[in-house]
Amino acid sequence: MTKFDEATQAIRIDEGTYDVCLDPGYAIGGPLNGGYLMAVILRAAVDASPFEHPVSTTAQFLKAPVAGPAQVRIEPLKAGRTAAFARATLVQDDVAHIEGLITTATLNEVEPIYAEKPAYDMPRIEDCAKLPDPKPESGMNLNARMELLFDPPTIGWLKGEPSGRPESRAYFRMAEPQDPDPYVLALAVDALPPVVFSAGARGWAPTVDLTWHLRALPAPGWLTLLGSGRLVSDGWFDEEVEVRDSTGRLVAQSRQLARVGRG
Repeated sequence: MTKFDEATQAIRIDEGTYDVCLDPGYAIGGPLNGGYLMAVILRAAVDASPFEHPVSTTAQFLKAPVAGPAQVRIEPLKAGRTAAFARATLVQDDVAHIEGLITTATLNEVEPIYAEKPAYDMPRIEDCAKLPDPKPESGMNLNARMELLFDPPTIGWLKGEPSGRPESRAYFRMAEPQDPDPYVLALAVDALPPVVFSAGARGWAPTVDLTWHLRALPAPGWLTLLGSGRLVSDGWFDEEVEVRDSTGRLVAQSRQLARVGRG
């Protein structure tokens, strides 16, 4: 079991209740990363399901949970021959912090009937760049849990030279050796800096709603994350992320609605 597996572990208490312990190692300057929180919830949802994989997840972030004990409560909605549906709630101090609707199924290794090519050709890994290590007092603990190597134009905002377009692109893998799985993908779809940074905004950009789909089981190796947005307006922005595995296959896709950073 890897450190990430331990950090997302859900222990069954009864038929619909799981104890979890939210790990401060996945903090982003105070709040916990939304993708990490989804991975925690999905551990419980899959354990309670007759199927093996979380193929669709919609999460609404009602309140930011803090590191420490919490519970995931699962309410089954319907189970059929090929898919099951459930409501999952992350509760801390008897207050709902995240509400999720989760569809589970069992994916098989099959050749796709149609597969669109990547929307963008990434440069070679050796031509990509890391973000500077954050200061210890920043609380950006998430950086130590994963590796991100960025397409240089998408991190021009670091030098005060944003591209003017909401975009972010990088190669991704866990810092501790671990083949990607559906729970790693849940983290990956929310691992990029907010795409609005490249449009000139800064500060914590809290996610309000995030939906992601597991499209295929990923091959071992680096993942490629392609992030973009369509509209930044009135304090809101959208972010879409396409995740491809080391073979170039589309394995996950997400869309979220978030607030423009404050501060």
